[in-house]
Amino acid sequence: MLEKAEKQRRAGSGQQRAAGYMPGFGNDFETESLPGALPQGQNSPQKCNYGLYAEQLSGSPFTAPRGTNERSWLYRIRPSVRHTGRFRRVDYPHWKTAPHVGEHSLALGQLRWSPLPAPSEALDFLQGIRTMTTAGDALTQAGMAAHAYAFNADMVDDYFFNADGELLIVPETGAIQVFTELGRMDVEPSEICLIPRGMMFKVTRLGEEKVWRGYICENYGAKFTLPDRGPIGANCLANPRDFKTPVAAYEDKETPCRVQVKWCGSFHMVEIGNSPLDVVAWHGNYAPYKYDLKTFSPVGAILFDHPDPSIFTVLTAPSGEEGTANVDFVIFPPRWLVAEHTFRPPWYHRNIMSEFMGLIYGRYDAKEEGFVPGGMSLHNMMLAHGPDFSGFEKASNGELKPVKLDNTMAFMFETRFPQQLTTFAAELDTLQDDYMDCWSGLERKFDGTPGIK
Repeated sequence: MLEKAEKQRRAGSGQQRAAGYMPGFGNDFETESLPGALPQGQNSPQKCNYGLYAEQLSGSPFTAPRGTNERSWLYRIRPSVRHTGRFRRVDYPHWKTAPHVGEHSLALGQLRWSPLPAPSEALDFLQGIRTMTTAGDALTQAGMAAHAYAFNADMVDDYFFNADGELLIVPETGAIQVFTELGRMDVEPSEICLIPRGMMFKVTRLGEEKVWRGYICENYGAKFTLPDRGPIGANCLANPRDFKTPVAAYEDKETPCRVQVKWCGSFHMVEIGNSPLDVVAWHGNYAPYKYDLKTFSPVGAILFDHPDPSIFTVLTAPSGEEGTANVDFVIFPPRWLVAEHTFRPPWYHRNIMSEFMGLIYGRYDAKEEGFVPGGMSLHNMMLAHGPDFSGFEKASNGELKPVKLDNTMAFMFETRFPQQLTTFAAELDTLQDDYMDCWSGLERKFDGTPGIK
């Protein structure tokens, strides 16, 4: 980990530190960095303590039903109107937004990539984002984009907010600190964090790595929420208490800073003379959070067969059609396999949903080789996929004793929309041209004789 002096350097001048998180998912929180900064009994007093400004940040329409209405009241050093100004256009050529169709010649197919290479120049988090796929239409707030990132420099005086959607960040190597308007989150590989639409933040590095790398789901649609458990009942899967929202923290920094915004697929920047992360206290339910994937409590078959992969859904962003997600975030964590008379890996299938998959660590049980941490695969709607030949042979002929899948964590961004490949992804050097060969050994076994062969 970083030495104390290095941590202080990265903290920045005037940063007010606060430790800890508040547990719960979708709760109505309240937190303050200075005693008495948070008004009691009302939201907008005539004069706030400490000379702060009261401001509301809304993540839903004012008239949304109470169960889906999201807003937080912020008490800050300057109102947000002072964190904007005369914007000018800037360009992030590798960050694409739906609707987008890459201008490439790569034909339709099942695709897989090795990890992004480490950058050869200094890149911060924003500069290191590379869009792999887009789906839907950000202008109608439907669909998503799947990004990979690789960076090696801090956002020191640069800040960002995304008006097009919320950002679900999945680190694969290298811990990061995500400092938002509402507080600070330290996020390690095997943890995730979510930054709500429109919330300012910056990302800095923690630890000593050559490259900080991971994945991002940019959700244009309805916010991620916990899936209904149905017959599973009141417990298991992702439990609400394991989601952690940061306590209030702020920067009181009077130095030249830059605020950048993504809006309808374009990027804009304004220069200001102070940090926009100046919220001293806040209360509400529109807030960032992090979650440790190791706390996910999986359920599965304890006799034969196995349920649909939807039992591994951590978060879901609903669409207008009941039971059909705009985006699902699904993981495949460590677990016991005990089913009898059963082919235990995922079955071969075709699906109306489109699946972008990544591996955080370990090995995915349906792929014996070629799918490595930091890698990615894309199985678009109705394209067949499933275990490779080696995985099929191993699962078909192995002894069916209880087996624990350990030291593994894969995930999937799954959407109802077809995922359009970007030119960057189609032409990436790490695209595995031989991926389709992983199924080439699956030859005919049928011989017309009754009984199991």
